[in-house]
Amino acid sequence: MKKLMLALVAIATLSLSACKNKAADKVDESKKEIAEQRDAKAEEFPVMKFDEEMHDFGTVEEGEIVEHTFVFTNTGNAPLIVSDATASCGCTVPTWTEGAIAPGEKGEMLVKFNTRGKPNQQMKAVRIVANTESGRETIRIKAFVNPQNSNAGSPVRQ
Repeated sequence: MKKLMLALVAIATLSLSACKNKAADKVDESKKEIAEQRDAKAEEFPVMKFDEEMHDFGTVEEGEIVEHTFVFTNTGNAPLIVSDATASCGCTVPTWTEGAIAPGEKGEMLVKFNTRGKPNQQMKAVRIVANTESGRETIRIKAFVNPQNSNAGSPVRQ
């Protein structure tokens, strides 16, 4: 029993003395500076700021194709890249400025809405995937679509 107690005391003493070496004392200062610079850059994100996040087409006739251009500015500290944009319905099609948008620069998101088969009040969302901090942004369109009469064509309206 004495041998077991002596062995436990010896192991505890060795464990405590081994933990006295502080990990912070072993950090290479040059590597610490590099890591801090890397972490500071990781906190820099682009910010996608829209002039308007919702556009109301008002009252339109069923069968019309209406479109609106949403203008946005990168108000962040890094280049903005839009990688995808999808609408909540196949009747709504977004297209956007390709490539990187530098801080302070503007870009555009054109949204076309085909009103055929969509009578009454309509609200559509466009979900944007970009390299912003949240990774997702949303813009919306709405319109009241009058039911189609038999003589209507399909003009494009902005």
